[in-house]
Amino acid sequence: MKNTQTPLKTYLDQLPEDRKEGVTKLRQVISAHLPAGFTEIFNNGISFVVPHSLYPEGYHCQPTNPLPFISIASQKNVIALYHMGMYANPELSTWFTAEYPKHSNAKLDMGKSCIRFKKPEHIPIELIGTLCSKMTTHDWIALY
Repeated sequence: MKNTQTPLKTYLDQLPEDRKEGVTKLRQVISAHLPAGFTEIFNNGISFVVPHSLYPEGYHCQPTNPLPFISIASQKNVIALYHMGMYANPELSTWFTAEYPKHSNAKLDMGKSCIRFKKPEHIPIELIGTLCSKMTTHDWIALY
């Protein structure tokens, strides 16, 4: 596997100052709460994937890529968290939307798999940690 740490460090170093802390906290909480088996990679952003060693078929759109699960991206006006499990599992999405107001006063800005945070201080870190712990690689592969 290629070294992803150098581009990842460069990516983090080049983030606008107001985004570094939020992206770093998201990365840390995801890393700490994801069940074993997921791998962090750099792919134009920070991604946590099911490696080919666990799911050789890879991502159906690009089988040479591992199966994506969670990604973090610093975009023009937001920090975006993509959670493919919520896209594929409506019950998980419903749980998250019900829990969100208990953890943040900010209005939830969410698409099918994307949660957008305009201000880093609005990221409900504890809730994101719980969300990350709810699906194993086996669960995600089976659902996928």
